[in-house]
Amino acid sequence: MAMGVAEKIIKDHLTAGELVSGKEVTIRVDQTLTQDATGTMAYLEFEEMGVSEIKTELSVSYIDHNTGQNGFENADDHRYLQTIARKYGIYYSRAGNGICHQVHLERFARPGKTLLGSDSHTPTAGGIGMIAIGVGGLDVSVALAKGEYSFKYPRIILINLEGRLKPWVSAKDIILTILKMFTSGGNAGSMIEYGGNGLKYLSVPERAAIANMGAETGVTTSIFPSDDTTRQFLRAQSREEQWQDISAEPEAGYNRTIKIKLNEIVPMAACPHSPDNVAPVKEIAGKKVDQVIIGSCTNSSYRDLKIAANILKGKKIHSDLSLVIAPGSRQVLKMIADEGILSTFIEAGARIAECTCGFCIGNGFAPGTGAVSVRTSNRNFKGRCGTKSAFVYLSSPETAAVTAISGVITDPRDIGKDAFSPITLPDRFVIDDSMVIFPSGKGKEIEISRGPNIGEPPHNEPLEETINAKITIKVGDKVTTDHIMPAGSKLKYRSNIPKYAESVFEPVDPSFPKRCKENRSQGYSNIIVAGLSYGQGSSREHAAICPMYLGVKVVIAKSIERIHASNLVNFGILPLIFKETSDYEHLETGDIIEINGVRDVLTKRKKPVLRNKTKGVEIILDYELTEKEIELILAGGLLNYIRRENND
Repeated sequence: MAMGVAEKIIKDHLTAGELVSGKEVTIRVDQTLTQDATGTMAYLEFEEMGVSEIKTELSVSYIDHNTGQNGFENADDHRYLQTIARKYGIYYSRAGNGICHQVHLERFARPGKTLLGSDSHTPTAGGIGMIAIGVGGLDVSVALAKGEYSFKYPRIILINLEGRLKPWVSAKDIILTILKMFTSGGNAGSMIEYGGNGLKYLSVPERAAIANMGAETGVTTSIFPSDDTTRQFLRAQSREEQWQDISAEPEAGYNRTIKIKLNEIVPMAACPHSPDNVAPVKEIAGKKVDQVIIGSCTNSSYRDLKIAANILKGKKIHSDLSLVIAPGSRQVLKMIADEGILSTFIEAGARIAECTCGFCIGNGFAPGTGAVSVRTSNRNFKGRCGTKSAFVYLSSPETAAVTAISGVITDPRDIGKDAFSPITLPDRFVIDDSMVIFPSGKGKEIEISRGPNIGEPPHNEPLEETINAKITIKVGDKVTTDHIMPAGSKLKYRSNIPKYAESVFEPVDPSFPKRCKENRSQGYSNIIVAGLSYGQGSSREHAAICPMYLGVKVVIAKSIERIHASNLVNFGILPLIFKETSDYEHLETGDIIEINGVRDVLTKRKKPVLRNKTKGVEIILDYELTEKEIELILAGGLLNYIRRENND
């Protein structure tokens, strides 16, 4: 049977299950990555599993989120992560070396391999021909301990890119066009594979930008073939021996096929406050802008910064805005410094940021009150930038650069075709891995460093037979993990669950933690009710850990996004779906809820019946759980399940 790229790699790594959409499969995990905002808890969870060595071929711990180290907490976390890496043979990328996805693409990602990362933009490595999946930290911990990952085999969507982009249109405009088509919800359980004759015109960094922002559609991952373009990129990174040819067979079957003509794509932008609120730049041109930032794991490659510099060369930024340049890696920073590109940015009036996630997660460069910010990052959820009243637009580096000059949102095509010169990647990139600490093989000698902010994963109880609870909060559609667990300055409490739990739903309803405690003092558990696409966005498992710590037992929603649903299961919170979405209207904050015989219901795969004792109505609910996930829920989460396994 003819196979596509994704199917080939998954089959090659299959250890259990069959390649049928919706069925659970288990694959061998070759690589993992973590970053410091998710990694501390992931490695604390890994320690609880009691294994003496990792089971992956290569694992990397990146420091790229909290590099400003405001307060002792971040520095202590980084010291903990460094000693953990040394003890267990994990590569450690130091603060300043770059954003995990950019550095991994440059130095570690390999065609035909599998990668699991505790960051939702891990699919970036799909640009080089990897099955790269973003998950919660606990799933990475299990992959480190057992070398495996279980998930539902996705429906595979083939997107054929045909033809060639016109001048001033780039890869970011491709993925924004796709986001406009797919939207940011309803795509869970799918994977995107790219094909078509247009691929030969897209470099690996451009493919990676598309795969990166594919995460905003909610698909499991995105993947490109490994072809001559891939080989050329690896050769330039002095890793050509790691290349292998992986392409789809002519008769390969897909669940859905879409054709996109690249010459019909125009410059696009995502408008506030969602990555799928996409419009042609021409339609929003003229809007006054206060800030422009070029960077993030989506658009901070050498290619992206060089084309921005070409636009800015010999010009000054508009006096009414600020421009920030954030290179994605130390390699990129060194190359733009050597070639005079950095000087072009400085001469134009740009501010230069460290090679980190920084601004993208609200750590610095927050816009002013009511300000408009044009950014090349991948998310523009309300308040994520650090200013709740700001309006963030997402665009290509081309659009961002011309906007920085004009002071208003501007279509880059307006500066004319003659000003355009295509970017060619260098034959050789600058190679300097001195900011990576390699495994020494002397792990037994290492003592783990634990500062006062380093806690431990909270414990949960097995699921009770009857759930007596209060609805603690009712929220609407598209509630993101940023709404559930704010980032920014609160990230330094990721390893201190009691402290971080004080911020659950802070952007939505700061009184939520207090109500949780009051309900528990009255003998009730807590329930969250939500609309469509609950938990979209970041992979942060703390959006499940902290509610679990506060006594949340159930989330009931119209739909729940993939990574968050998995995180809820991992921490023993039962994710339920409205069988009839209209039943959402029959539940309100403060209602007293009862679900009888829930363990028996799950074991026999029956539909749970919720009784609203306050309103006197009954609601039939549903769920989308595999047999293994039901076992985890009954046990009170994955850590409980593993502890029980270890004691048997």
